[in-house]
Amino acid sequence: MLEVKIVLKNQTGLHARPASILVTEAGKFKSDIYILKDGREINAKSILGVLSMGARKGDEITIKISGEDEEQALSRLTELLENFEE
Repeated sequence: MLEVKIVLKNQTGLHARPASILVTEAGKFKSDIYILKDGREINAKSILGVLSMGARKGDEITIKISGEDEEQALSRLTELLENFEE
């Protein structure tokens, strides 16, 4: 299992478009991917789950990944979240 903490820099956090892109990218991997925020663990492949987090700019989230392609998933999702711009 791999984990990384990320502070959201995107102006809109993980709402609408950014959430949709994150869920689409997470769905490309076989690994189980979860986002932890404020004591809640959300399936990163669920658009409703990601939207319900209410993650905003400046919030710290933890990405937790476990599975056969966890390293590739962690690399891709970390890059996506750290470089999101709208």
